[in-house]
Amino acid sequence: MPLVSHTALPTFRRLQQEGEEILTPDRAKHQSIRELHIGLLNIMPDAALEATERQFFRLIGACNQIAQFHVHPFTISGLPRGPEAQAHINTYYESFAKIQQDGLDALIISGANITHDHLQDEDFWLPLTEVFEWAKQHVTSILCSCLATHALFQWCYGIERTRLPSKRWGVFSHKVIDRRHPLVAEINTRFDVPHSRFNEIFQADMERNGLKILIASKEAGVHLAVSPDGFRIVYFQGHPEYDDISLLKEYKREVLRYYRDERSDYPPYPEHYFNSYVQQILAEYAVHVKTAKLYGGPLQTMPENLIIDHLDITWRDSAKAVFNNWLGKVYQITNEDRRLPFMDGINPNNPLGL
Repeated sequence: MPLVSHTALPTFRRLQQEGEEILTPDRAKHQSIRELHIGLLNIMPDAALEATERQFFRLIGACNQIAQFHVHPFTISGLPRGPEAQAHINTYYESFAKIQQDGLDALIISGANITHDHLQDEDFWLPLTEVFEWAKQHVTSILCSCLATHALFQWCYGIERTRLPSKRWGVFSHKVIDRRHPLVAEINTRFDVPHSRFNEIFQADMERNGLKILIASKEAGVHLAVSPDGFRIVYFQGHPEYDDISLLKEYKREVLRYYRDERSDYPPYPEHYFNSYVQQILAEYAVHVKTAKLYGGPLQTMPENLIIDHLDITWRDSAKAVFNNWLGKVYQITNEDRRLPFMDGINPNNPLGL
């Protein structure tokens, strides 16, 4: 069922222009369908703030459960913001205090950029753990993306993620490990998932602490796991929310970092992402960038118009299916009072009865 544009957030208008069905609050009131209230804790940096909104809103809106989805974006302190992003947050985001007061049926926590070797040294660590503490007691299910997965795993089990020898960056093939779990029902047994991270929580550490592994890759490690109860916390290490151009944008940022002497090496291509035609274009552009950097000449814009049509998205259907299954189960077991996590008779330690 469609999203409800219950605020003036520009993301609603942008998604509507892309063809998504968006209900006005007046139209939604005249439909005899239950509401689900989904929180989106967006802790991405300014450049990706609104894109992250659209990516997660799009996945939620694609779900076909018999529900109307009210998505409540909010953020936390400890994250540097420029004037434009802060104005967007001030205008369209709710406060965590209001989120706590009104309650949520489910919560999504985005990834984030970090500046320290240890997550507990980040300025946003304490505010983030306050959200964790509240959500574990009051929200039916928490879905974490990448950095949030690493942070919540560390907070729950005291185990820090491991720095990888090089960045895990690209689109990797994955297989469903546990086909019986409801979150992976009716999805392909093999599909692609984008990853973009320097750190990893290994499958052995997850299993040692009782997590159930649902989707993994020989190259990229665990993509999807759930807490020992089977549902209260959903851990993603990959980025199922990514658009087809998300990794291209990241690659472009890394090229600019090289040009500005913010990194010493020219960035490698994300793995399994650019075809040979695109690699040829980017190799020619790399020569231009290196020459401009060496001689101080003007830097031409990356020819994205020649690249975009050659980028494939090979993970969207599976991502939609997992989100559809997740919100479907939330719908089935959450309390109609969104301040309470479960309807009567649900066992919090095994909410899906697995």
